[in-house]
This record gives sequence, C-alpha cells and structure tokens, in this order.
Amino acid sequence: MKFKNIISKGLMGVMVIALAQSCKKGTLDNIKPTGTPTSTNFWKTAADAQAAANGLYEKQSNSEDLYGRGFFWFINASDDMVVGRTSADRENIKNFICTGNESSIYAPWQLHFVVMKRANDVINNVPNINMDAATKNFILGQAYFIHAVMHLEIADLYGSDKQGAPLQNRTNALAFPAQLASVKDNYAYIEADLKKAASLLPYFDKLGTADYGRAHKTAAYAYLAKTYLHAKDYANAEKYADSVILSGKHALLSNYADVFKIANNYSSEYIWSVASNLNGQSILPGAMLENKGWGLYNGFGYYQPTKELVDEFEAGDKRLPATILQKGDSFQYFGQTYTYPIGGKSNSLTGYQFNKYMEPFSYAGGIHVSPNGDEPSTDLNVPLLRYAEILLIKAEAQIMQGKNGDAALNLVRVRAGLKPITNATMVNLKHERRVELAGEWSDRNFDLVRWGDAQAIYAKPLHGSDGSVVWKARNFDPARDNVWPIPPKDIQISQGQLKQNAGW
Repeated sequence: MKFKNIISKGLMGVMVIALAQSCKKGTLDNIKPTGTPTSTNFWKTAADAQAAANGLYEKQSNSEDLYGRGFFWFINASDDMVVGRTSADRENIKNFICTGNESSIYAPWQLHFVVMKRANDVINNVPNINMDAATKNFILGQAYFIHAVMHLEIADLYGSDKQGAPLQNRTNALAFPAQLASVKDNYAYIEADLKKAASLLPYFDKLGTADYGRAHKTAAYAYLAKTYLHAKDYANAEKYADSVILSGKHALLSNYADVFKIANNYSSEYIWSVASNLNGQSILPGAMLENKGWGLYNGFGYYQPTKELVDEFEAGDKRLPATILQKGDSFQYFGQTYTYPIGGKSNSLTGYQFNKYMEPFSYAGGIHVSPNGDEPSTDLNVPLLRYAEILLIKAEAQIMQGKNGDAALNLVRVRAGLKPITNATMVNLKHERRVELAGEWSDRNFDLVRWGDAQAIYAKPLHGSDGSVVWKARNFDPARDNVWPIPPKDIQISQGQLKQNAGW
C-alpha cells in the first residue's frame, strides 16, 4: 500500500499528515515516504485515513534516534550497563551532567512530539471521512494508542509532581505544547487515551497477518496497567494487568531465551514491540553487538553489561546465559560456534556482552541482518512491553497494596528454573524486574527513580568482570535528576511557555 507524508521539524508546527509505507511479509516492516500532499487535498478518502494510520509507525520503527539507540541512552543511565565507546555527550547523560541540547537527548525528544502530532492529526481528521465504520474505529484506536505510548515516555522522562511534561493541544495544531501542572495530569490524559483506544481496538488474534505490528486491545490494557503503576494508583494497575491476564490472549513461553527469537516476534508473550527487519528498522541489536563485531559485522558496542547486573542473578537462573555472554560461553555467530570472546579478544569495557538480541547474528550468510553495517537492523522485533512485565506489574501493584503478589511473581521465577517464593516483598519484586527485563525498554533507571533507590545505588561505582572499576560513582540528586532536562533550544523557541525542570 502507498503512503503519503507532510512533516515539519521541531515542536512548533510539526505539520504531519502521514508517511508512505509498503508492507512486506505481512508486517509493518518497510515504511517509505512518498509525495508531499497538502491538507487541502488530504483527509478526503478512506485511503488517506489508512495512509495516515500507517504513518503513525514510521518514526518508531525506522529511526535510530527513537527505538534504535537514541531513547536507550536514558536507560543506559542505570547500573545495569555502561557506555561502551568514548562519547562525551552520552557519558554526560550517564553521569547526569547533560544540558538537554545533546543530540542524543534532543532527537528522541523531538521525535516523540512528531509522532504525537501525527496521532492528533488522525484523531482530528479521520472522524470526518466517509468510510467503513469498523475500519475507521481501528484507525482511531491506533492513533489514541500511539499517542498515549509516546506521551507516557515523555511524561516518565520529563514530568514530576512539581511540574508536568509538555503536551500538544489536540484541538489547536499550531499551539505550542503546554506544560501541565503535574505529571499526574499527564498520566490522567494518557489513561483517558488508552481507555479510548481499548474501546476501539480489536484483540490481536482478530488481526490479519498484514496488520501484525499494529495496536490491539490488550496492548492498550497493558499500557494502562503500566501508566497506573507509574501514577502509583496500584488498584487500577492491578485491575488492568488482570484485563490482560484474564483475556486469555497471552502466556509466557516455556523457554525464556525463545522470547528473543525471530520466529517468536508475535508469540503469546508479545504485547508491544518495535516492528523491525533488516531493511532499516531498529538497530538496537547491532548497537549492543561487540564493536566492529570481531571483523565480521559492524556492531556498535554501545551498551555493555556490568558485573553488578551479572551478580544479581541467582545460581541456576536460566535467564543469565540468555541475557549476557560471559568469558567461556559458547554462542552461534554467522553460522559458526564460537567461544566468547572470539579469539580471546574483546573491546568490551566490562568483559561482558548482552546476548538477548544475538539470535539474528547466529545465521550463516547474515540472512537476518542488514547488509549495511552502518544501519545494523535485524529481523528481530525488539520488545517494548511483554507479558512477563505485566505479571510483574500485577505483583508489584499487589505488594504495594499489602496484598500477596506471589502467584504472578512465581510464574516468572518458575519459567527461569527457580523455586517459587512465599510472601514476596518489594525486595523480591525489584530483583525479579531487574533480571527478567535486563537490557530491555522497561527502563531500569526509571524504576530506580520511582522506587526512590537511584541516589543510593548510583553512589557506588560499577565494575567489570575482573572486578575493576569501569564507571565511577555518580552524584545523583533526586531533587533534580529524577527527571531529565528539557532541551533549552525548545524553551527558547517557546518564548517562556516551557519551563526548565528544577535544577537543570
């Protein structure tokens, strides 16, 4: 199907209608821009509506600055990994001494608002198009969902109880995004969007294969559970986690490592991922691969696990070898079996490498990786929110309400080959989130912030496999560093409408 596009850069007047997409293998893999229609000749037909819906996904799966590597620099700030290559901007982000004008901060910030503008264009214009009602509802459901996901990420990164995150005016496309009074207001807006999305979207098993990768009902429920958890509304977090669990549409795969295999991109554990392929979508697997890939592929070596993360795993936890390569581990790489590190040489600062996203690189001939090593995308859909996290959200919500969260927590533990525990506490919950979701978009840094643990944990240095310090202790001030700096260039453009977060 053909896709059309209008886009302006920056927060002011992100005049987006849509971007072109061609579908391959029944997924949202290949999205390409073609043409530049104006608002006077667009928003007329069902084809226009479908084109605009397709455009909701283009920046998510086709930009390294969002779910490729850009957004991941915020996650890299945690104690689970270090910056693997010299880069002053990225090191400043990890050390909480950034300004907000770094390209690694500004690019994902700006792209979130681009995507939200596209969603608002759909919400404002598609209702007026004469078209099949069911198709219209599906398109609108996607727009509400995508807007909510982008908004949640911005709220988590930039919003606090003292000052909310910016939000575009849905009814006035030309208005500069307004800063809400509190992040609680952001969460309330997100919750309303997700409830609307859930009412309009079908379940995933009702989608045809050509629509795999589009929003669906339990994805909306799942993000509702996550939003309520972040808002500390634990009763509703439990309620919407149950909406996913009791739908009967999802289940854990029996083998943890199978979650991160191409064949299981849309398995029972799938809820929401970056639809990707080797033609230029998410580069995160390549960004985590050994720098220069031992001469066989152009890995970037950006995110390298710490000894602190490795030591968090219990003895016998099947998740450890599936998550991290350690010295002496065997692994498949371009059709051959090697011992890590290949040839005994590695440029990893820590002596470890993430293993979760290595499966695409295991095949002979590189058949599942991009031939362009400068854009090292793969056929693996990178998970953003999966069923195991929903179980952990339920367990956390229950524990925080004084209830017993053992049942949901132990489903995750038993899958990992560990014994169930009784009367789980938040200490147990924090441990399970860390080892289950290590190196994923669940955002360990934000977890530590919302639990109030970041200052104490970041006051300790990080180590490599030989016990040496690879990252010095950091000075984390919760009064400032619980949120990130709003890019000063957009504060300037806003002429005072945007206010910088305190302390930055």
